[in-house]
Amino acid sequence: MKLAKKRLVAVAATLAATALLAGCAGGGAQNGGPAAGGAQTLTLGILGEPTSWDPSQAHVGHSLQPYQIAYDTLILREPDGTLSPMLAEEWSYNEDRTVLTLELRDDVTFSDGAAFDAEAVKANIENLKNNNGRQAAQVAAVSVVEPVDADTVTITLSQPDPAFEYYLSQAAGLMGSPASLATDGIIATPVGSGPYVMDTAQSVTGSQLVFTAREDYWNPELQKFGSVVLKPYEELTARLNALLSNQVDATILDASTAEQATAGDLATIEDYQVDWQGLLLFDRAGETVPALGDVKVRQAINFAIDRDTMLTSILRGYGDPTQQVFGPDSGAFVDDLDSAYNFDPDRARKLLAEAGYADGFELPIAAGPGFESALAALSQQLADVGITVKIETVNVQTFLDDLTAGKYPVLYQNLFQGEPWVAINQIISTEAIYNPFDSTDPELQALIAEVQAGGDESADRAQAVNKWISDNAWFAPVYRIDQVYTYHSDLITVEKQVQQAVPSIYNYAPAA
Repeated sequence: MKLAKKRLVAVAATLAATALLAGCAGGGAQNGGPAAGGAQTLTLGILGEPTSWDPSQAHVGHSLQPYQIAYDTLILREPDGTLSPMLAEEWSYNEDRTVLTLELRDDVTFSDGAAFDAEAVKANIENLKNNNGRQAAQVAAVSVVEPVDADTVTITLSQPDPAFEYYLSQAAGLMGSPASLATDGIIATPVGSGPYVMDTAQSVTGSQLVFTAREDYWNPELQKFGSVVLKPYEELTARLNALLSNQVDATILDASTAEQATAGDLATIEDYQVDWQGLLLFDRAGETVPALGDVKVRQAINFAIDRDTMLTSILRGYGDPTQQVFGPDSGAFVDDLDSAYNFDPDRARKLLAEAGYADGFELPIAAGPGFESALAALSQQLADVGITVKIETVNVQTFLDDLTAGKYPVLYQNLFQGEPWVAINQIISTEAIYNPFDSTDPELQALIAEVQAGGDESADRAQAVNKWISDNAWFAPVYRIDQVYTYHSDLITVEKQVQQAVPSIYNYAPAA
């Protein structure tokens, strides 16, 4: 359970309310001016600005969007999740899917004038791999990056990675000018091939970051605004006020503020779900809580949860009850599993009695701040079947160390519902940071191996993994959460981005 052996793909989804949020926003035509993308300015309210613009320090979720303004990726992820050409025009694997060949565009330059080519791809991937960025795990399987010629590069993997093409549309695919990588200058100013460049004279750290459209950008179809302004607001109330006062065009809210942002021209993206929330029952061998070593006890916990009531009372209906950790857009979702543990306290009591816990037991549940209402409801529901909950507040500063050391037999958390291989390596495999007790089983390991070797069928094969962990009650999911992403519909249109906490920068357009 050492931190070094865990893949850090899930570090972003650490604690509490921040995991519930994601956003972007804009201010209509303010600060506008003639530029390649037109006169309108898009002003986005964000949770926080990057601490470094080096692409090796890029993150995912709501943290990816700012980098998309200044950097292109090798592969473009469409709003529905389809992978399309971007800096790489074509790509293909060898037979065992350990060598990926990319054919690159030959008409792209970085904002410092340098040409984009195969050497730039090599420099960027090695920069991410060597600089311990927050998403360095995305290139953990990369062993060699070899330019074949200026427009062709091969990437050799130590083992197949079904999510690698997806990663190349995310942090691993961001391309910066090689001369700028790992320099002091790139910390404050991005140097990419993307649709916009930072206006350093107008940008003020902590207040606003201003970007203007590049006149010579290779793909003007993605360049829909003359400028983009990012305004950081860590506090939810500040984002709401900025939206209501027209300081921003769009931002991320939550269920508690959604009703306040329904007046006038404000609209919210519909059917936008990215995260699930619930219990991670880590101690499946019963090392510290013996009762959890019995699958019937873990199943009883699932049957004891009244998900519909919790959704209504806590999220005000902004979400959907769920009983599985893979999302509907992942390909690993199984319809029947969302009725496998329908609320049935009598069945929960029966299972507990069969496991020898008719008199109940004490269940410690660790959680960060922001989950008080959910924990109160769970405590009451579990008490109704004889389980006494003991709430333990996690130490935010030592959370990762405590997690990987196995300090928490049960954790209540908010986590990303991503691509199947991403989810497996986040919460299921022995490499996963959210599997601190290294739970496994020969049958499960065989199913995971099939996913890894599955190629285009990986998502379908992950359905068997989903069913196995559901049958064995590794988790007790409660609900999927609606992203309350709200915008001024008279100024802009916005399209959701599947499995991403906020829309990609390419998903915005002027309303007219």
